[in-house]
Amino acid sequence: MDHADEIRTGEALDWAKLQSYLREELPELDGDMSVAQFHGGHANLTYLITFGNSEYVLRRPPFGKIAPGAHDMKREYNVLSRLYAYFPQAPRAFLYCDNPEIIGAHFVLMERKQGIVVRTGVPRDLAGFDNVEERLSQAMIRAEADLHRVDVAAAGLSDLGKPEGFLERQLAGWGKRWHLSKTEDVPAVDETLAILQGAIPVPQAVSIVHNDIKFDNCQFQPENPDEVSALFDWDMTTIGDPLADLGMTLSYWPDQRIAGFDKLPILVKGDFPDKQWLIDQYRDRSGFDLSALSWYESLSFLKLAVISQQLYKRFVDGSTKDQRMKHFGISAQILVGAARQFAQRV
Repeated sequence: MDHADEIRTGEALDWAKLQSYLREELPELDGDMSVAQFHGGHANLTYLITFGNSEYVLRRPPFGKIAPGAHDMKREYNVLSRLYAYFPQAPRAFLYCDNPEIIGAHFVLMERKQGIVVRTGVPRDLAGFDNVEERLSQAMIRAEADLHRVDVAAAGLSDLGKPEGFLERQLAGWGKRWHLSKTEDVPAVDETLAILQGAIPVPQAVSIVHNDIKFDNCQFQPENPDEVSALFDWDMTTIGDPLADLGMTLSYWPDQRIAGFDKLPILVKGDFPDKQWLIDQYRDRSGFDLSALSWYESLSFLKLAVISQQLYKRFVDGSTKDQRMKHFGISAQILVGAARQFAQRV
């Protein structure tokens, strides 16, 4: 089961002020408060907040300067306070705080979902099932297709974004983020952006777009590898082209067609089905035409490059002492290369 541990050095919050605030906002809270920290992520800080027998998850942005549009806790709250009723894998959000005086940043408090988080390989608790890699993969891609079939208006999420011009804004926004976070010039980024700008696909639907569906944002119950029980990290969610989501999922998957694919920083490891199998599963579940998928995969690798570069810049600037971040500059370069390779197939 995914569990929380002690608070990392430098990442403690003002627990007394937090407790006072939460008890005032949520008077139903009862019992003593205790805290722990989930250590799996690289960006947003995630804490386990316990009151008596009730457990909650608190998420806040990382310390230091935040890139524009990143780590949007209000967006995460807006999504999760509504979507849970239409997509049960979404945790329910109970509270959003926009007062940085409480813990130093905006934050959201949500329900704690119990289960196993799948990271790069099959967890021990799920390893005994037959064909478990295929079953986990199918569960993830079905959950993704099902999210894309949620009625945006019925879920009350039509105000989450503007689907018109979605892909154009994606290109412009991620290009801007790269230039704000770069620590050196990388001509391949501008070359890739130019190719993608000249071949923007026509979206086939307006869907909820999570923007980061991958195994380590998926949770399973130990007795059931066939269904995702929870999906996490909703702070980048919007509405727009669902294939932007699929492209991001595929960018985490091994792909022998990419030169140097074994050096990519995030790979599924083990006897998992190949990428084409995953694509076929999504096509069968969603009914979408996937002939322009290389465009979306290129954009997704570019996004990952930008995210890696943002993390690396935080380390370079001294905003974090997390030693994992110092390797993300190299990761960004490798991901740019993958983005360029897919752009050349558009």
